[in-house]
Amino acid sequence: MNKTFTNLIFLASYLISFAQVDRSIPESGPAPKINFEEPVSFELKNGLKVMFIENRKLPRASVNLLIDNPPIIEGDLNGVGIITGGIMGKGNTFQDKDSFNEEVDFMGARMNFSSQGGAASSLSRYFERVLTMFAQGALYPNFSEEEFDQEKNILLDNIKNNDKNTVSIARRVENVLAYGANHPYGEFTTVESMENIKLGDVTKFYDDYFKPNNAYLVVIGDFNIKNTEKLVKNLFGKWKNDKSLESKFTKGSKNEIIEPKEDEGLSINVIDMPNSANSEITFQNLVNLKKTDDDYYSVLIANRIFGAGPESRLFNNIREDKGYAYGAYSSISDNKYSKAKFRASTSTRAQVTDSALVEIIKEIEKIHKIPVSSLELKNAKAKYLGEFVLAMERPSTIANYAINIERNNLNADYYKNFLSNINKVTIEDVQLAANKYFKLNNAQIVVTAKGSEVIENIEKVTFNGKSLPVLFYDKKGNKIDKPIFKKEIKDDVTVQSIFDNYINAIGGTDKLNTVKTITTVASVTIPNAPFSPIAEIKQKHPNLNAMSMTVEGMGTMMSSKFDGENGYLEQMGQKIPFEKEQIDSEKQKLGLFEEIYFNISDIELVSLSAIDGKDLYKIKVKDKSFRYYDAKTNLLVMTEETMTQGGNEITSTTKFSDYRDVNGILFAFKREISSGPQNIVFNISSIKLNKEIDDSFFK
Repeated sequence: MNKTFTNLIFLASYLISFAQVDRSIPESGPAPKINFEEPVSFELKNGLKVMFIENRKLPRASVNLLIDNPPIIEGDLNGVGIITGGIMGKGNTFQDKDSFNEEVDFMGARMNFSSQGGAASSLSRYFERVLTMFAQGALYPNFSEEEFDQEKNILLDNIKNNDKNTVSIARRVENVLAYGANHPYGEFTTVESMENIKLGDVTKFYDDYFKPNNAYLVVIGDFNIKNTEKLVKNLFGKWKNDKSLESKFTKGSKNEIIEPKEDEGLSINVIDMPNSANSEITFQNLVNLKKTDDDYYSVLIANRIFGAGPESRLFNNIREDKGYAYGAYSSISDNKYSKAKFRASTSTRAQVTDSALVEIIKEIEKIHKIPVSSLELKNAKAKYLGEFVLAMERPSTIANYAINIERNNLNADYYKNFLSNINKVTIEDVQLAANKYFKLNNAQIVVTAKGSEVIENIEKVTFNGKSLPVLFYDKKGNKIDKPIFKKEIKDDVTVQSIFDNYINAIGGTDKLNTVKTITTVASVTIPNAPFSPIAEIKQKHPNLNAMSMTVEGMGTMMSSKFDGENGYLEQMGQKIPFEKEQIDSEKQKLGLFEEIYFNISDIELVSLSAIDGKDLYKIKVKDKSFRYYDAKTNLLVMTEETMTQGGNEITSTTKFSDYRDVNGILFAFKREISSGPQNIVFNISSIKLNKEIDDSFFK
């Protein structure tokens, strides 16, 4: 019964769209001439810098506002900036929230706000009104107790959900290890810090930091410059600056930024996530990089060749050659206020965690020691050319470039000459930049994974003939002693005893054998999806099953069926046959409650470990398939399975909770299915037993 539910991850994954891998390389050639219109610029008395850029290709216009404050340390009130931005735009002193939103929708406009600015766009004929509403929303927000409470509750739920998410924990601890918990880039929002925030803290944060002193306003598109200049001066001219703002960021203030120290040597830093299906691996080191640096273009090309796209060395090694993961990428950033990061990362199976991180190290060593080829250099430049030209077609890109020139003190022709400067980069430049910015001797490897699965091999990793130090951290980035990954199992505990205890806990063998069909209906929650599907699962003894997902007003989005011999997924009328591995897996089932029929001689009791505060027995039911049973309640709490789909291995976990009685049998009414960053929750509304279902239904 439980295994059928784990297969839903393959069905539900079709609901979430992924960017397709683009391996195309445009032909390189001389750098094209970039038409970067110089803005009409002026500065208001309050310090707001305004830039107008005419672009009449489309009858649209947009406005971008950026407040370029130095990074702010929020401390015990961490999250106050996020909640401030979340409330902005939800009503102002000129217009209530409903009226505001209705008018924006009527004009087909887009508008968003944050504690560091915002943006809006619309058709040209509505733009003056949109600009007026944007200014009113930004400068005269209505911070009501009701909106504050709603936004705070949403953020609290997000924090609690992220605390169980391997990817979220990985990104959080990586920043703590790189910058330190007291740096603006290292601190993070917790339940405690969010609970500390009161409405008065929000209004004070806004009053303190939402100022024109370091602000830039860019208007771009099809608009009348003369009329818009008059309107901007009228709307934003009364925005008061704060002459004391500079002091808030000077030495001795709460927001003094202490430069993070670089690590000496190379270390492996492990965050144990006992219920994680995959391992998050990140190589990272701090860099001092500014857009004005002479080698800025060289490091962009070095990173492009190393790992910035699907045509890169890292991607081809980790995915194409070794098959360890869907992808592997690197990035490098610049920052005028503090040190930035170079990072290379991948998400892979636990079994190859050590191998994947070794390959990342090897690729960095390779680009240090061996010059890149002329073909690699040519292709990297060509890729930059294509992306840059396409990006220039977007008004938002031009607006961002205009702001970058101002806030980074760049030459006015910086972006006009960008591609020609890229074209000047040589093979030697790439190697020098890689050695300078990809720092093998001042770096951290951060592994966020199921420690019991990866630690044995990770502790064997060497670099330059020496074992790498392995350090351990909790989910908040605090250094801890090495966890106890496996506990001693009593002699009388066996696979058979664990299965027997589970069967007895949910109803007993005799009761379970009376069940011939199970019909389940559940609501499905998918993060960021614009809809909430209803799932219906029908199962018939011994191994027939059918699943479907429907969305109100849209009908059946997708379905899956297995008739005992063959199966398929169906989406938008297209049937995708089950692959052999999945068919074999389904055919091996001998009943709706598999623990009754498992062949004990083929099953192994692996360990007893603490996961999410519970002692769980881990049982290997077959290769790449595991089950976890609570040592106290005897209930099944999680399954983990790795299957092949489309030539790629997908590892998924399913958590079972909220057990309820249905006709004398306990069923888990909540199922959380995770695969990589996906986390899909099934809240069951009904379970019906022994409803008549003809075999033909499963065809």
